Amino acid sequence: MEPTRDFPLFGGAFSVILPPGAIDVSDLRPVPDNQEVFCHPETDQSLIVELLELQAHVRGEAAARYHFEDVGWVQGARIQQVESVQPLALENLALRGCCQEAWLLCGKQQIAKGNHQVAKDVTLHQALLRLPQYQTDLLLTFNQPPSDNRSSPGPENLSPPPWSLSHFEQLVTSLTLHDPNIFGPQ
Repeated sequence: MEPTRDFPLFGGAFSVILPPGAIDVSDLRPVPDNQEVFCHPETDQSLIVELLELQAHVRGEAAARYHFEDVGWVQGARIQQVESVQPLALENLALRGCCQEAWLLCGKQQIAKGNHQVAKDVTLHQALLRLPQYQTDLLLTFNQPPSDNRSSPGPENLSPPPWSLSHFEQLVTSLTLHDPNIFGPQ
């Protein structure tokens, strides 16, 4: 199964390369206007692209940590742990012309979903792309809940394998801006 190339986001203002089998969550339930959310057809993995207000009061690595902690607070995470924060090379990004700085964060959050009482450790990979000229922080998140040992892929199972970190990296590096009017008048 091939990745989906040039998939339009936010009404075509952006596009990305999506991993194989990605399902647009907005076809299943309401999604906030500032988010594009995709889920894997078999696992609980998800990918989120968010347009957020620029948090100018935090810079560098602290900005990546700020957004990680904010997501944890919104999700009601019981425990949050940042494992690593690294700068992303701007020359590898399709958005290199308008991205001032970029960070890649890996961490874990303990989250109970829905009505479940038992919280699970979810690994989050986040890329923060800062676009100060548009007063915007672009946050891309790859949620990797623990494997629940669903059926293994085989000849009888045609669903795509779980997504990998390389799928997320492809999403991040392929994100392309087509219409800066998405940010409003400049």
